[in-house]
Amino acid sequence: MIENYLDLENKTEALKSFLSRESGKKDKILEQIEDTSEELSNIDEKVNLLEKVNILLQKTSEYARLQSKQQIEVIVSNCLQYIFDSNMEFIIEIEELYGKPNAEFYVITKDEKEVIKTKPELSRGGGVVDIISLALRVSFLQVHKPLIQGPLILDEPAKHVSEDFIFNVADFLKRTSEMFSRQIIMVTHNHHLSSVSTNAYRVHLEGTKSIVEKVTPN
Repeated sequence: MIENYLDLENKTEALKSFLSRESGKKDKILEQIEDTSEELSNIDEKVNLLEKVNILLQKTSEYARLQSKQQIEVIVSNCLQYIFDSNMEFIIEIEELYGKPNAEFYVITKDEKEVIKTKPELSRGGGVVDIISLALRVSFLQVHKPLIQGPLILDEPAKHVSEDFIFNVADFLKRTSEMFSRQIIMVTHNHHLSSVSTNAYRVHLEGTKSIVEKVTPN
């Protein structure tokens, strides 16, 4: 009988010891769960913050893109109208393509009866492409933040523009240089364009040597 009682006591103590150990494990697990829950809560807060920052950056990028788009459209449109003396507008259409913004350029020509929207290369020959390319270079330099310093370097900027409009191109380049206080360095065979320069140099070959001589602009 005493042996049974002692055996029962031993088993009871063993159960108490087991219960104590398991209770300790439980408390530790509960503590880990609490710590993990707090960590998950902190991660959720960081994720929410990052999502808000991402949205803010997207909105800021979209706004900056829209502002630059509008400024470029105005500069190029004014250039086209000044040189070709017609009611032409330059527009940029931006759409998402494979997750990235893609820009398409168009020229809008208006008259009393209709509005014609075409790609630059299909609008009045290569001269329009030359002028749009020229105006885009000017606008990119002026719109860029911070402002890009240094001269505007051009190589035959109006080679496809007809003689009817070449004087307007020359005057546009001169006014652009004055308006933006930016030096223009240009290589050209067109005497009308070189005539508006402050300094002009002629390069010609004598045998195998390139001879550079300063000339007086007309």
